Amino acid sequence: MISRFLGSEGSVGSRIGNWFIGIAIDSFSRGKRKMTLNLQGSSDGRRQSSLRGLVVAGLVFVYGYLAIRSWLNNWGATDSETTQPLPGDDLVPDPNYQATRAITIDAPPEEVWPWIVQLGAGRGGLYSYDWLDILFGILDRPSANKIRPEYQTLESGDTIPTGDEGEGLLVKAVEPERALVTVPESLPEETLTWVFVLEPLTEERTRLLTRNRGSIDWSLRWLVTLAIIEPAAFLMTRKMLLGIKQRAEAHAAL
Repeated sequence: MISRFLGSEGSVGSRIGNWFIGIAIDSFSRGKRKMTLNLQGSSDGRRQSSLRGLVVAGLVFVYGYLAIRSWLNNWGATDSETTQPLPGDDLVPDPNYQATRAITIDAPPEEVWPWIVQLGAGRGGLYSYDWLDILFGILDRPSANKIRPEYQTLESGDTIPTGDEGEGLLVKAVEPERALVTVPESLPEETLTWVFVLEPLTEERTRLLTRNRGSIDWSLRWLVTLAIIEPAAFLMTRKMLLGIKQRAEAHAAL
């Protein structure tokens, strides 16, 4: 995945990567020569050297992040799954951001769906790192390890709570045992969606896909924020998918 993102030798991705590396090496070399010439050096020299070090570290971070970004945003999904139309795509008709993650579950869709439909704070939870979700006030208790009959019905217009402030995910569409389409209540229309889709592979195996699709006003501040949010979203969503898989497979084996 990383090599596919960077591209083959001579490709645009490869040239950009080599350009970043060249700048980093050149900056480091100049900084090293400067330190050698100054020996103990003046305070100005030390400040310049520190600045160069920060530049190098920043370039290395940017290049490294770009190298793994596609993998983070499309963990578990095949190339075709990352581009195939999914329910809810029409809610953001002109996206400039999309992340599709997926996992195979050894259970039929009817065994997976109950865990999805009961998502939410005060309901079934999020099946991710509960201690983090509780720490940040998203959940008030650990995620459920059993199907909760009282939370097995969702309709368009319902809200899935994701915190103690009353806000959450607004349900836009429900296809039982097939798809759940939501949008954050606090964001304007056509800004961001979060969907869960079940696709049967065989009678006993299901593909679970989740997608975030958005239209974002890009800015330097937002790019920095995204560089923080995306790795966190990868960790939490990956754990959620694994949590749903473990629960559905265990329940199906009963």
